[in-house]
Parts: sequence; C-alpha cells; structure tokens
Amino acid sequence: MAGAPRFIDRLRKAAALEPVKKEVTLHNGDVVVLWTTPLTAAERDRAKKSARSDDAGAFALQLLINKATDENGQKLFAPGDAASLRNDIRDSDLQKLMLCVLGADEEEEEPLDLKSGEE
Repeated sequence: MAGAPRFIDRLRKAAALEPVKKEVTLHNGDVVVLWTTPLTAAERDRAKKSARSDDAGAFALQLLINKATDENGQKLFAPGDAASLRNDIRDSDLQKLMLCVLGADEEEEEPLDLKSGEE
C-alpha cells in the first residue's frame, strides 16, 4: 500500500506524549501546578539508572526530578534537589508529587499545545 502510514508512525501518533497539566494540593491547602508527559521506556530506564537503587521511592523521586516542568517546558528541579526534596519536604506532599508524575498518562487533565497549528 503506497502512502499508508508505517506502523511505527501510527504508534508514535497514538502515544500522545504532549505535556499534561497536573495540580497537586499540598498538606496546607496550597495548590501547586506542574506539567509532565506520559512515561516512556527510555525515561524509565534513565530514572532507574539515576536512582542507583532498586527502591521504588528513589526511582519515583528521579522521575519527578527528570520530568516535572513548568508550562513553558522548563524543568522545575535540578538533579541536586534530590536531597532537599527528601529532607525538607513533607513525605505526604512529596508522595503526591511523585504519584502525579508516575500517573501522567492516567486521567489526563489539560494537554499543553506546544505545536500550535498542528493536530
């Protein structure tokens, strides 16, 4: 079939890896907003390697650091923020942030249109 899209192209289009807005309510009632994309296998592998551990919490923390962005795509955390996140943030708030990055492909809220004019 000439002109038919390749299967890999169909999979890429279906992946819908556009950033999604996530709102997290902290323990004190403040709402913080971050943007993240659904997890890819390569991102999972990088986070596992960066975690240097089989601990699920260390893995999720690396995902948060690597994937959380603002609405302009700027990273919210630097690699060196891991210790501060672990020591200076309430665990309940940190868990909520990590879970929203892990669940970026579930219950998608509001996709960010970075490609204006394209569908």
